Amino acid sequence: MALYLIGDVQGCDDALARLLQRIEFSASRDTLVLLGDLVNRGPQSLAVLRRLIAMEGAAHCLLGNHDLHLLAVAHGVRKPHRSDTLDDVLNAPDRDRLLDWLRARPLALQMEGWLMVHAGVLPQWDVPQTLSLARELEAELRGADWGVFLHNMYGNRPDRWNDGLRGIDRLRVIVNALTRLRFCSVDGVMEFETKDSAASAPEGFIPWFEVPGRLSEGQRIAFGHWSTLGDVRRTNLLALDTGCVWGGCLTAARVSGKSVERLSVDCVQAQKPGA
Repeated sequence: MALYLIGDVQGCDDALARLLQRIEFSASRDTLVLLGDLVNRGPQSLAVLRRLIAMEGAAHCLLGNHDLHLLAVAHGVRKPHRSDTLDDVLNAPDRDRLLDWLRARPLALQMEGWLMVHAGVLPQWDVPQTLSLARELEAELRGADWGVFLHNMYGNRPDRWNDGLRGIDRLRVIVNALTRLRFCSVDGVMEFETKDSAASAPEGFIPWFEVPGRLSEGQRIAFGHWSTLGDVRRTNLLALDTGCVWGGCLTAARVSGKSVERLSVDCVQAQKPGA
């Protein structure tokens, strides 16, 4: 029995199939956690969703920003971007079932001592608070008024956490941190424009995981979202977006406590580097 964490698939079902074959994954024996951005930019988003739904129980999937974008487009909240590759899902005869399954996915998980998110954790959050705030957001997406949340989800303000935040301001900070965060200031102000490597941090900002004294420091955290980050190998940090859809590879990490074994497969480039 093994636990595998997999980075951003983004609609690359062929690569996912080859990676599962390489790790000799068995749904009756092993567990997968996919760290969000299951869909978009790659050519096979529908196939990815159907594969993962068929593995229910063995595959746990986090929501990423591209997954939320699909929900927003399907709900008429956002217009499709010219580089989107979501038509196969949007035109599928079972689209409602697929979208309902997607919006029921979690935004944070903890297994085998690892906290798993799509993007990042704000410096003011410890692990219990991160999981609790993720549950708040999940309840909104799974509730009857989930469309109201989608209509108010987008925006960069507020740009920092405050325990007194309420309503949509509170939810927007939570969703932005868990699905969009790369850089922030030492006091937790989030920056969303820069998408390059950690070395390209704008003045006054640093990668979220380098904030001194962050409350999650010392906790093992796995995340995706940052394809341009580069190779980060730290005992308590596992970055798994290795740029599959941008011509890089798709990576799985077999984790057991502090032990980590990485396995990757190449992926055909489908897009130019981007978000």
